[in-house]
Amino acid sequence: MKKTVKIILSFDLDNTLINNRKGIVKSFNYALRKFTLPELNREEIEAMIGTPLDEMFSKVSNLNPSELSSAFREYYGIEGIYQSKLLSGVKKKLKEFKNVGFTLGVITSKKQEMAKKIIEILQIQKYFDYVLGETEDRKELGKLDPKLKIILEKNYPGYRVIIIGDHPKDVRLSNNLNCPFIGVLTGHHSAKQLYEIKTGKVVIINSVNDLTVDIIYFLI
Repeated sequence: MKKTVKIILSFDLDNTLINNRKGIVKSFNYALRKFTLPELNREEIEAMIGTPLDEMFSKVSNLNPSELSSAFREYYGIEGIYQSKLLSGVKKKLKEFKNVGFTLGVITSKKQEMAKKIIEILQIQKYFDYVLGETEDRKELGKLDPKLKIILEKNYPGYRVIIIGDHPKDVRLSNNLNCPFIGVLTGHHSAKQLYEIKTGKVVIINSVNDLTVDIIYFLI
């Protein structure tokens, strides 16, 4: 089975592969200041990471969230994007899984082009076969957009997909795809929060650094 099954490991980005909290916090408060809104403390903003930007701003203001998101990206595109760093052991694990023969990808709530740029800055683009994020035709539903399933089925027929992430939206994505989920605790959500909404196979580990080939084949 190990030699014949085709496997996709589809990773979340923020708090799963990278730590971009500093850049996100600074960009978020930049947007609030621009519209003369009170800034939030770091913990409040970090707790929302993994949620689409418009949704984040809708939680803290009645202003047009798309205008706040545009202001966020003004700062993020110049400063925040360069404040990302890989979480411990990530690059080593990506190399290991690529060498095993797995197909690797990213599904993120970030704008797709921004996510690709971050991955290039961190010099891990060679490990990924696809990066899927927010685009003009995949905007409102984020990771829960049914188009994601269509894209994966069209481009990777016959592949077994495993979703890896830190956020409940990653769990819901795996439910939509009817595939196993590997939760990592490098974000702001507990194992209980991830377990309780999963409808199929699930494994929770501390970080991507703890992910092994045996765990992957256990879920397939």
